[in-house]
Amino acid sequence: MPVASETIPLIDLAAQYRELQDEIHAAVARVFETSQFVLGKEVAAFEEEFAAYCGAAHGIGVNSGASSLHLALQAAGIGPGDEVITVPFTFYATVAAIHYVGATPVFADIDPRTFNIDTSQIESKITPRSRAILLVHLYGQAADMDPILDIARRHNLLVIEDAAQAHGAEYKGRRAGGIGDLGCFSFYPSKNLAAAGEGGMVVTNNPEYARLARSLRNWGEKDKYLPVLRGYNYRMPGLQAAILRVKLQRLEAWTEARRALAAQYDRLLDGLPLIRPYALPDSRHVYCLYTIRSARRDPLRSRLEEAGIQTAVHYPHPIHLMPAYADPRYKEGDFPVAEECARSVLSLPLYPHLQTEQVHRVCEVIRTISNQQATPSSR
Repeated sequence: MPVASETIPLIDLAAQYRELQDEIHAAVARVFETSQFVLGKEVAAFEEEFAAYCGAAHGIGVNSGASSLHLALQAAGIGPGDEVITVPFTFYATVAAIHYVGATPVFADIDPRTFNIDTSQIESKITPRSRAILLVHLYGQAADMDPILDIARRHNLLVIEDAAQAHGAEYKGRRAGGIGDLGCFSFYPSKNLAAAGEGGMVVTNNPEYARLARSLRNWGEKDKYLPVLRGYNYRMPGLQAAILRVKLQRLEAWTEARRALAAQYDRLLDGLPLIRPYALPDSRHVYCLYTIRSARRDPLRSRLEEAGIQTAVHYPHPIHLMPAYADPRYKEGDFPVAEECARSVLSLPLYPHLQTEQVHRVCEVIRTISNQQATPSSR
């Protein structure tokens, strides 16, 4: 196996900063000059710009992706006694937000190709208490929206998109987040569009949902010091918005760089005993993560780490098997695809500034490991 010469990180935020250093410093200076550190003009401008990017009429900037999910559900009127259909294979903020509003998550298993909700299972999960489908565009792949929207229309359900990993992803020409009733984004540092800390946004074409979310993120105020709703301190900082405005101008170029690197991975990993990411036809996968599946995930990951190649597992446990979200309705074996994916997924290094030579090295190491696993006597 090739000897580690340099560490290849899973993500390199410093490289991103070096590209934008002067512009970021200028943006930060603007905020200090105006002293609008909470909400303010930079947040308002970023809300307008990012909503337009998503094809939505309204954007409500908040302090995290989790907050965007919480506000979307609450603005849509979902609460105690309601059921929300979602997936057990996601970051747990998706399900935590359902609990925040007092509703009950109802799980449908995932499609093993896309890691997104298996649309053939949704209707069997609908009950008289169902109010919404909260889908996840996992890893940068848009969910199969046409059947989801059709089911929602026929059963009078809301469609809420968890697009935390899908900035710029497209489904049949429409941008993720702007397809359903509400879209929820995270700007956590590892995302395709990343703040220098936490941040999030709700986007929607419904003016009433936008009005409620905007009020709820700022203590439920209608006027200064006059709350009309019991809201939250979910406001977006001006510094984060200013930095995100700079990065939004680069997002399309960075996305195409990710897609080109993913295509290189696809080509170089072809023929190996692993499952590469699948992209739906008529969709634009934006590869927040390049996540493969391997039946020998853990040994593969250990060997890659030994070779100086950082990886991650997104995610090692499905939600229904986490102690914090244990539910007597569900047990091990109820969602076999999600459970198998939790045992086999592995995210490889991928970020816009990753070099072609580094992709070749990652794939060379994987190929060497795979050959040694296939012929143990050669080791």
